[in-house]
Amino acid sequence: MTPTTLHAASVGDDGPPVLLLHGLFGMGSNLGALARALADSYRVYSLDLPDHGRSAWTDASDLPRMAEAVHAWMRGGNIERAHVVGHSLGGKVAMQLALADAAAVASLVVADIAPVAYAGSHEAVFAALAAVDAAAVRSRKEAGEILRRYLEEEGVVQFLLLSLAHEESGAWHWRFNRTGLESNYSAYLAAPAATGPYPGPVLFLRGGRSPYVRDAHLAEIRRRFPAARLETIHDCGHWLHAEEPETFNSLVRGFIDDGAEAAR
Repeated sequence: MTPTTLHAASVGDDGPPVLLLHGLFGMGSNLGALARALADSYRVYSLDLPDHGRSAWTDASDLPRMAEAVHAWMRGGNIERAHVVGHSLGGKVAMQLALADAAAVASLVVADIAPVAYAGSHEAVFAALAAVDAAAVRSRKEAGEILRRYLEEEGVVQFLLLSLAHEESGAWHWRFNRTGLESNYSAYLAAPAATGPYPGPVLFLRGGRSPYVRDAHLAEIRRRFPAARLETIHDCGHWLHAEEPETFNSLVRGFIDDGAEAAR
């Protein structure tokens, strides 16, 4: 299998490497506030996952392929081991990477996702994205109006619009592979394929108002990640890094600092 070419932006000094992996429909810059919060002590890489942002598009994708693309990018950059932070789909990719090759992951932060299979919940999003494409919109405002016909949450609309790019011709397009993501969607809903376990330090963060990480998932979390601990950010939904950035960044920074100190 030929590794997928990934785009990455980096900030920080020559400290230990930290990889940030975004969620579905996102891009590396989504976790920009966290990257800046870590940059004084770490070399932080914000990756665009396959089929997202400026990374290559694929014909077929799943969690193992995405994790291997991240691992291949690490090898290409001579990064043998890194702290890895992933939100939502990025959290699943991070878990897959850690479970498949524990030596590559110094510590792991998983934001609002569990190592379990999920039912689909993005049908309206895919329909909204397709409607924007079909309309051949001529402005961001027009795209937003179409999205709101399908989606009730303004935060989701604004998040999606971040990935709407303007071409010199005047046309607009999604930075992610809409049709590819939709055709591979069921593969992203699956639990990580690698069984592990991963013995290293793991922090699971969940939103108190989010349905993604439930108490019923704790047994599976501990089976695959025996050293894991769980923190809840109360009065917060799925978008932890956007809704409570100071709390989120502080928890992640403290956890990675502890892991980096233990590794010395």
